Amino acid sequence: MTPQNELRLLPWSGPDGKPCYLSTDDSGGYMSRLADNMEAEQLGRAAELVEQVSTRLACRDAGPEDLRRMLTELTAALQDVLRVATSRGHLLATSHPRF
Repeated sequence: MTPQNELRLLPWSGPDGKPCYLSTDDSGGYMSRLADNMEAEQLGRAAELVEQVSTRLACRDAGPEDLRRMLTELTAALQDVLRVATSRGHLLATSHPRF
C-alpha cells in the first residue's frame, strides 16, 4: 500500500459525501483510468456550463428561477473542478517532490 500522502483523491464521493481515495502504484490501472476519464468529463461539463451561462446572462432576460438554476449548476461544477484540482495538485506534489 502507498503512503498516506500518495493517495489519490478520486473525482467522486463515497457514502455520506465522504471523499474516496485510491491507493495504487499503477497509474495506468483500471481505477486510475476510470478516475482520469471522469475528471476529463467533469472538466468538460464545467467548461460547457460556463459557456452556456455566459451566453444566457448576456441576453439579460434571465429570471430569478433561471439564475437560481444556473448558480446551482455552476456550484456543482465548481465543486467538481476543485476536487480535480486538489487531486491533481496532490499528484504533482508526490510525483515532483521538492528538494
